[in-house]
Amino acid sequence: IAEVDSFLLAYQRYGAAPLDQDGRDAYVEDTAHTAVALGVPDPPRTEAELAERIASYRGELRGTEAAREAARFLLLTPPLPVLARVPYGVLAATSVSMLPAWARMPLRLPYLPPVESTAIRLAGRVLVGAIRWALSANAVEDVAAEEASLAEAE
Repeated sequence: IAEVDSFLLAYQRYGAAPLDQDGRDAYVEDTAHTAVALGVPDPPRTEAELAERIASYRGELRGTEAAREAARFLLLTPPLPVLARVPYGVLAATSVSMLPAWARMPLRLPYLPPVESTAIRLAGRVLVGAIRWALSANAVEDVAAEEASLAEAE
């Protein structure tokens, strides 16, 4: 449930074009089909149901020492090559910025709304734009290679 909510928010914030309400509900409905196939008995099927389900778990969530250690590891010392750490740092910062305050505070994660709404959001858009560009460039190369391969086969 948290994954669906996070992906939906990330797409709304960093996707090429935000989804309207029908699009958001359709996304949640699509993920519900996968959830059912994986054995989830009653997954949320609309954005409103998703928000209600997340709210229903809030009382169970705790900021334990183990949870804080996991967050520190993922955010500060990920097992990545040095060159991957800058884009990962942007990804991590954008991920933290999407967490609501009630989820951040128990993990002792920073909450800096002015920085998040400007610098972090801009950095996230630049990173996602670069990824989108790289994937589209690769797609063009893949199509060209496939066409060349088909031409050789003829």
